[in-house]
Amino acid sequence: MALALCLLLDPGSDRLVRALWQRLEADGIPTLLTHTHGRHVPHLSYAVLLAAEQEAVLSAAAGVADAGPLEVAVQGTVVFPRGRVALAGSTTAALAIRQERAVEALRATGATVHRHYEPGHWMPHVSLTTGVVGARLPSVVDAVSDRLPLTLRCDRAAVIDTTDGTTWELQGVP
Repeated sequence: MALALCLLLDPGSDRLVRALWQRLEADGIPTLLTHTHGRHVPHLSYAVLLAAEQEAVLSAAAGVADAGPLEVAVQGTVVFPRGRVALAGSTTAALAIRQERAVEALRATGATVHRHYEPGHWMPHVSLTTGVVGARLPSVVDAVSDRLPLTLRCDRAAVIDTTDGTTWELQGVP
């Protein structure tokens, strides 16, 4: 089991990301729409946990203060290793503080945080592709560029089991 603490997008932002996924899939580029269990939702992860006790994580995530909905400005794409491409979100001071608070609460449970989600190393992003070959990267960038700049609104949060898509929605937005 791998758990992630994620911000979920409002209906308009969710539709926009799903439309990008569908456009890329129509071009033969794999996205989260068809990746693994097929239950992925557009999201921005605060933390991915490599090892964690589920009940402790759920309790800790629920205990992080509700800071309310937030908007994330997207100006471009980011390419991660192994052909993973995402919408690149801006990192405001307020967002960085919120993410750090959430990570600290999860770490206090004894959970192991993936190194890319450590405060200071984390880059806010919304995943698009799961393994595109280099020659197809221009197609992904073109599909995204047609819609930039954009603002995504995060109005909910959840702990998600990334192995099967099980979702535990939180009462607030850390």
